[in-house]
Amino acid sequence: MTGRRKLIAGNWKMNGLKGQLGEVSAIAALAGPRSEIDVALFLPATLIAAAAPLASTVLIGAQDCHQAEAGAFTGNLSAAMLAEAGAGCTLVGHSERRQYQHESNADVAAKAAQAHKHGLSVVLCVGETLDTREQGDEIAHGFVSDQLVASLPEGADAGWLTIAYEPVWAIGTGKVASPAQVAAMHAALRATLVKALGAATGNAMRILYGGSVSGDNAADLLHTDNVDGALVGGASLTAEKFAPIIAAA
Repeated sequence: MTGRRKLIAGNWKMNGLKGQLGEVSAIAALAGPRSEIDVALFLPATLIAAAAPLASTVLIGAQDCHQAEAGAFTGNLSAAMLAEAGAGCTLVGHSERRQYQHESNADVAAKAAQAHKHGLSVVLCVGETLDTREQGDEIAHGFVSDQLVASLPEGADAGWLTIAYEPVWAIGTGKVASPAQVAAMHAALRATLVKALGAATGNAMRILYGGSVSGDNAADLLHTDNVDGALVGGASLTAEKFAPIIAAA
């Protein structure tokens, strides 16, 4: 036994209107309270304030936060704003943010630090593209490990920081990394965390898998070595599809 609690996290991405708040309530009902796992939902910012009172058994989170305390950053949201709205956590460094908003590792580290400053726990995402994966396991492991080290905020601690490995080539494509591929990457990331943060912190920090997780493959993935939970996309939008993933944990 590792002592690391499983975390099943849903990322709604740019989906969800107030009419879908019933799904939040339904997910909260099936989620717990459970003594053995944690459940989180990363919702659009427009739903955070409305969802927070409905989900006492689920941690409600944001999908990003800005690295500045405040200022002339039109369209962005600060960690303080998100916390005030009712968020208890946030994603940073999701592959779609890195790709479409051109976020650097330094940006991701700064966002994580700012979120922690305002009491938010953080799920920090890393992962490789298909081009990198096709260069071989050693190259892929090295790329993602380097990305992780460069994205870690100062003072990173397992009490508030979780890592999510998301093979970019398996997000929304229906492709899923094999349990052997996942185990190998998570072992590499575990070794990287231990080297960067020390044995106690590195072994205590959760590493989630995210990449087309569904009720059909969740059991195999969640019982793979060093997989401490899942970051789920489309399957988290409804209680019906999310339920078997929670059950598999």
